[in-house]
This record gives sequence, C-alpha cells and structure tokens, in this order.
Amino acid sequence: MMRTIVQWSDPHNLFRTKNMHVIAGDIGGTKSWLVWLVQAAHKPTKVLFEQRYESAKFDSATELLRAFMSDAERPVPPDMLCLALPGPVEQRSVTLTNLDWVVDADELGSDLNIGDVRFVNDFQAAAAGVATLQKTDYVVLNPGLVRLGATRVITGAGTGLGLAWMQADKDGEYQTFATEGGHIDFAPANQQQYELFLWMASSQKMSTGAHVSWERMLSGAGLTLIYEFNYFTAKGCVDQVMPDAAKIHADALANESIAINSVQMFADIYAAWIGNLALLYQPRGGLYIAGGMAIHLQAWLKDERFLHIAVDKGRMAELVRQTPIYLITNARLGVQGAMKIASC
Repeated sequence: MMRTIVQWSDPHNLFRTKNMHVIAGDIGGTKSWLVWLVQAAHKPTKVLFEQRYESAKFDSATELLRAFMSDAERPVPPDMLCLALPGPVEQRSVTLTNLDWVVDADELGSDLNIGDVRFVNDFQAAAAGVATLQKTDYVVLNPGLVRLGATRVITGAGTGLGLAWMQADKDGEYQTFATEGGHIDFAPANQQQYELFLWMASSQKMSTGAHVSWERMLSGAGLTLIYEFNYFTAKGCVDQVMPDAAKIHADALANESIAINSVQMFADIYAAWIGNLALLYQPRGGLYIAGGMAIHLQAWLKDERFLHIAVDKGRMAELVRQTPIYLITNARLGVQGAMKIASC
C-alpha cells in the first residue's frame, strides 16, 4: 500500500536526519537520463550512479526504471523518485508527448516500492537547471542588457519543442512555470517558408491533420520534413527514404546542398521563434536556448545571420536586440534541473 506523503520544501535540508536516496530523471522522446543520488543534511549531494538510455527500447517508464535500478546495483529502493516528463503535468497520470507512454505516479510507486513519486514538466526542470549552470556550460549569442531578477525564458528543440519561463519571487528565488507553447500555430516569415507551410499542411505525413505548429518545424522530425520539402522542390519527387536529423546534419557538414539548405532553413525558423519569445516575454533576465538540436547545430546558431533574423521584428527590433540570449551547451541540463527540484 502506498503511504501518504506530505510534500513540503526544505531547501537547506535543516530537518533531514538521515541519508535520503533519490532517483532523478529527465525522460525524453529519444533519450532518458537517470541519476541515483544521495542527500544528507549540511552535505553536498552525492551522485552514486547515472546512465542514459534510448527511450524507445522500453515499453514503459516502469520497465526503464527497473533496468536503471538493476544497473545501479542498489539493493534497496530509493526514498524518492522525481521525473521530468515531456508533456502537460497537471495530474499524477501523464500522457507523454512524442513517446507512447502513459506514466502514473501511484502505479510507479507501487510497482517499484517507492513511497514518494513526483512529476515535473521537462522544460520546467530545464528552467530549474539554469541555476546550476557554470560559465563553461553556455555560449553568449547576444549580451543584451541584463537586469537582475527579471523574467527568464528557456526553449529548446529536440524530439519536440519545449518552452518554460522563470519569475523571481519576493526573495529573489526563481520560480519555474511550464507551457506547451511549442504547439502554437507556426507563422511563415517569407515566401519559401509559406510554401513549406502549405506543403506541410497538405502532407499526408501530418499525423494530427492540417495543424502546423512550431514544433512541427523545430524538432528532429521537423528537420527531416524540411529536408523532404527541399528534396521535392529540387527534384520534383520523393523517391527515397528521407534521412533523420543526425544524417542531415552530417550531410550538411559534408557540403551536400539539400542538407545545407535544410539546416539553414531550420536555423532561420529557429531564429524567428527566438525573436518572437523575446517580444512575448521580454526576458531581460535571459533567453536560454537548450536541447539537442541547438547543441549539434551550434555553427548555424552562432552565425550572425541567426541573430539578424531574430532581431528582424520591425519597430520592435531594438527590444529584441536588448535581450540577453544564451546557447546552452550542457547536455545534462534537464537531469540537473530534476535533481535540483528533488532537493527542495
């Protein structure tokens, strides 16, 4: 039987009298990163074991966690499980975005004999992870005009497109807030993007009808669709299996023309999205770009063209230009955020 847990915040571990074992995890549509850590009063958190897994190799979160606990070789279940999950986290049962799992906190706790199970949105965890970053964990794309305690925003393309924002409370501590902003309607910025939009809206590959969101463009699958559009535009047909995002990136580095055009188009759309967020939130505390796509496509995002497109907002261009913009290069961000949340 599950015991009732009263959850409260003890950020300084003032009342923790024994070692507390925790599994913190960042569950992604492609990769999942899990950490077994131990917390104790007045001592730094100690990582005992961590491992990354291919999410698709497991039929459920329970199966994944059983494999991790076995690999960790810990004979006793942890005291707490804190998972960052891709999708809206409002109840104790969550249907994941871009991964065919339904994750139920009570079932996980019962199956794995863990009394305290907590869920958080994956980009809410990424937002919490910003506080753990060192200067070597990010690149400054635009210095802007930083204001202490001002709003922060984090976004990132990977298997999907995440977005969260951060607001400082009266004590100056940042609170994180999840969104599903990646699913709002895509807006083309030029004729080529408009043609891409029409092609995607009419494509039979759209699994959810004709709705074209920003995530449909800014994701690994989105890069493949952009490549397919450019392939069709260049050759008039699609007569081969389209490469995945990793292959497109490799081909672009090898100067294959359709791949180069596709990655550049992806980066241009990403830049427009960043400029939109700068106007929407006015994040003078920082606008952070995270996710696997950004890490791999650094050369395109660091190029001056990226910032030029982000700033191209007409009368509001100067407002975007004043926004501090950072590219996070630390792939461990999400799990670090889950670890931080678990410690509160």
